Amino acid sequence: MTTFVLVSGGYTGGWIWREVADHLRAMGHRAEPVTLTGMGDRRHLSGPGTDLNTHIEDVAQVLDHVGAGEEDEAGETVLVAHCYGAYPALGAADRDPDRLARLVYVDAGLPADGVSVLDALPDPAVRERLHRRAQEHGDGWRLPPPSFEETDIWGSLDGISEEGRDRLARFAAPQPLPTLTQPVRLSGATAALPATGIFCTKNVTSTAALRDLVASGDPRFAALADPRYGFFDLDTGHWPMLSCPGELADLLLRAAADEGERLGPSDQAPA
Repeated sequence: MTTFVLVSGGYTGGWIWREVADHLRAMGHRAEPVTLTGMGDRRHLSGPGTDLNTHIEDVAQVLDHVGAGEEDEAGETVLVAHCYGAYPALGAADRDPDRLARLVYVDAGLPADGVSVLDALPDPAVRERLHRRAQEHGDGWRLPPPSFEETDIWGSLDGISEEGRDRLARFAAPQPLPTLTQPVRLSGATAALPATGIFCTKNVTSTAALRDLVASGDPRFAALADPRYGFFDLDTGHWPMLSCPGELADLLLRAAADEGERLGPSDQAPA
């Protein structure tokens, strides 16, 4: 049995993993969706002091709970993060990577030490818009959920049913701005931990595009050719837990089994 700890992206909570968790449990595994402070049914706990460290602590507490179970053995926990969730997930993993078997990033960038979520956004106009929205509509510290027309924030909604869009609109919660402006601090302790990236190709990214970046010789991407890293593509938008939860669950199981395309020379691929 593998335990999957599922960390949601911005504006959402553990509710968004419901169908994925159901699939994983039906296959005999354990699924633990995480609802971060201020999100989902914990939105009433949000405040000006809710920052990235708050969310890192949320994930760490779930990992502590999972590790305390008698049925769990060392190395059986896979930490899965979608989009923004990569920041609190990696921050928590950095504290004690030995209790994890693998990290899985679902349509998420790889956080870098000393960089915040907003720092990582390539478009300064988006950063400015978010700061202005918090000042004008969120008492200076929270970001109301954007409209679905703002795909530069939501990402591609391709594949989501009307019912899924309705759920996203109804349950989305304001994102505390300090969670996006506080830089993540990483010691490098997770450097040896196996990881898997799942790209949602209708949201522009793909394994092929990453392969080209690695082949270009750009030193920022060189480490991704290491055989510890595996990759999958999903032909859907940025929210596969809503658009194709069964397919996403299957890829999580394959990731846990160390499957996935490698970007290095074929003779480096694991057996």
